[in-house]
Order: sequence, then structure tokens, then C-alpha cells
Amino acid sequence: MEMTQTAYKDLILRSEGYYRSTPPPTPPPNGRGDAANTATPSVGSTERSTSPLPFGGGVGGGVAYGGTYIPEVLLPGLQEIAAAFDEAKYDEDFLAEFHHTLKTFSGRPTAFTPLPRLSAEIDGAQLFLKNEGLNHTGAHKITHCIGQILLAKRLGKQRIIAETGAGQHGYATAAVCARFGLDCTVYMGRKDYERQRPNVYWMELLGAKVVAVEDGDQTLNDAVIAAFKDWVANPGSYYLLGSAVGPHPYPAMNTFFQKVVGEEIRRQCQAATGRLPDYCVACVGGGSNAMGMFFDFLDDEDVALVGVEAGGRGTKPGEHAAKVLHGKLGIFEGYHSYFLQDDDGNIAPTHSVSAGLDYCGVSPILAFLADEGRVRFETASDEAALAAVKKLAQTEGIIPALESAHAFAHAFELAAELPKDKIVVINASGRGEKDLFITMRHFQEVSLKSYAEHLLSAR
Repeated sequence: MEMTQTAYKDLILRSEGYYRSTPPPTPPPNGRGDAANTATPSVGSTERSTSPLPFGGGVGGGVAYGGTYIPEVLLPGLQEIAAAFDEAKYDEDFLAEFHHTLKTFSGRPTAFTPLPRLSAEIDGAQLFLKNEGLNHTGAHKITHCIGQILLAKRLGKQRIIAETGAGQHGYATAAVCARFGLDCTVYMGRKDYERQRPNVYWMELLGAKVVAVEDGDQTLNDAVIAAFKDWVANPGSYYLLGSAVGPHPYPAMNTFFQKVVGEEIRRQCQAATGRLPDYCVACVGGGSNAMGMFFDFLDDEDVALVGVEAGGRGTKPGEHAAKVLHGKLGIFEGYHSYFLQDDDGNIAPTHSVSAGLDYCGVSPILAFLADEGRVRFETASDEAALAAVKKLAQTEGIIPALESAHAFAHAFELAAELPKDKIVVINASGRGEKDLFITMRHFQEVSLKSYAEHLLSAR
């Protein structure tokens, strides 16, 4: 977790919330370019602006991603969190407790697994996966939840608010709240609440209150809005945001906690192969698992970084969740980045077979890195992701989460085009048990119906 002086790394970890790319800026729509006087954080609005906001954006040309576009009532709480994070990331005692908890509670380091049968079948590059699904609660999300819960404890907070899509962040938040004895409320869009019921059950078993959000499209975007509304009403709570999105300091903070993933990959790949990977591939919803994997390699020019968004079932609005490839610049939910919008600048519907990728925006850090050309973005369709689940399961005995399956789908195509001496590492950000009812509906629909009928008829 050392703070090394480097180009991209230094820019991100020492940022005050702005990530600036090189294209010339467009004029801001108003003097401040913010949404600080709205009733809720940019709800119903995606103002276009490159104007830095409070928390000290830099000077010079270019698009300033990130920022702090929030109601004034939340500014003291965010400033408190930002100040605590700036102290904690250099505090040896805090970092020691963080790493100790990762080891003894989450189970780090996670495995770095070769995929020899798949590599032979594809007859291209050597494939490896970083098995983040082996973490406690089944995904990478537990890592930043541990970091943030320690920060909340440092601040003396007693109530935690969170949002979740696929349920992995909510599950992890509920787990750390139970571990540290804090009250927990998790917001989840009604659609996700229904399609990810196993994780809802685990959250409730752990003592969390899970609120199904009925507004909007009833997906992750609406859960984030509901969580912000709760925080506006209860500013003394701690909002444990679940990805590298939102207002400063969340993008940099969750990147900081998640970067242990890439640090482990560096050590493990060198131990297994004698060198660094040629490609690192990760799925991208908000961006926490991708930033965790990519961060340690940002200044290694020979390591290509590939983010895979949800291609869904087509390229029309409402058929996918590919923000970098099909989005527009806007301000929403506290930050400036790429968002899926309609012609009037309103947030457009999204779709993905995976609840965790079904989000309208992307990390401002990834938006910056995309414009810089440091991270390349691709898409994988619902069909390709489902096929990747089956291929990985039947060839290597590993069942990935549907989110991670998007990264595998693209990595299989990529590896087939590369020579055999190249190394491709895929971030298996979570495991697939949570997707049981989704994948079973696609692969064994008759059996699923029979199982449901049995459960309903059982006494």
C-alpha cells in the first residue's frame, strides 16, 4: 500500500476529486457548473460542465471528471470523510488493521489461477484468472467495505447506509456492519431485489434492513438515488458507497482500498510466470473491480488494460449499459462522467443480464483513463456472458458471476487473436451462486419451474 510517486497513480491518489483529460473544454452551463442547490444530488438532471467544483479542481484545459455536485447539507459530511481518508491512507496503524482484517476476515490474498484447458482449447494466449470470488461474501466488494467501515469507525459513526445492484456490495456491507456492531440499511431497486433474492436473504440474515426501491427503473441507479436521499435526511449517518463513483472522495477512496487486487496480481503473476501480464481484463459497471485490478499497472506501459461493459441485447437505448462507448458527458449523483442519456439529457434506461453492470454511469477515473487511451473499452453481450459462464464452468470447474463473465467473454476472443507467449489475466470479480435463478432460467428453465413448483407446494 506504499504511496509511490508515479504518473497516473500519483494523480489519482493525491487528487482532490478531479481527473483531467486533454481535449479542449466546453463552456460550463453556469458560473459554478454545480448542482449544489438541488433538492437531491443531481436527481433528474445531467448538467454538462467541465467546471471544477469545491474541493479544489486544478487549472488548465481539458475535461475535469469527478467533482462534488451535491446538496449543501451533505458537504460537511463529505468533507469529514475526505479529511479522514487523507489521514488514514498514510496512517500505519489504520493500514495495519485494514490488512489484518483482509487476511483474517475476508481471506486475502485470493488465488491466481491458471486456466490450462481453456488456453489449450482457444490455442492462443495463456489465460489466468484472479479469483476474487474466494473472498468472504463472494466478491471483491468486501475489500472496500472493510476499508470504509474502519473509516466509519474512526469517525465514530453508528449507522451505515449503502446501495446495491447485484447484492454483493450490500451483502459485504451487511457483513462488516455485523462484524463491527453497526446499524445497516441497504437500498436495492425492486427489479434487482427480485432477481438477486439469495443476496437479499443473506443481508437480512446478517441483520441489515433491505429497502426495495420502487421508483424509476427499479435498478441500481434508483438505489443510489434512494441512498443519497436517506443521507440528506440523516446526515449523521455514513454512506458506504459501493463503487469508484459518486462525489469525491469515493472514486479515489474505493480505488485505494481495492488496489490490493492489482498488487497481488503483480506478485502472483511474476511468481507464476516470471513476468507481468500483457493484458488485464475486467468487467465495468461503476468501476470498483476494474480500478482495483488496473491501478497497480497504470504506469506499466507494456501492460494493456481492457474494460468490458455490458453490451446487453443491442445498441439501442435501453438495450445495454455501455457508458464509455455510448454515453455522453453529464453530471449525475454527485459527479461528472459519462452517463447513458436520452436526447434531452435525462438518464436513459439501461439493460444487462447482470444486475451489477446495469448502471447508468461510470467511474470518473475510468472516464479520464478512457480519454487518455490508457484503458481500452469493449462490450460483451448477454448471450456472450452466459456462454462464458458455461464454458468456464465446464472447462475449468469455476463458476463466475455474470458480471465477471462479461470480462471472460471478451478475454476468450482476445486470447484467440494473440500468440501463445502472451499472458491474459481476467479479474473474476465474484462467484456465480448469486446468479443461480438467472442462469438456471437460461440453461435449465424446465428444471427451474419444477423446483419452484416443488417449493411452493411443500409444507
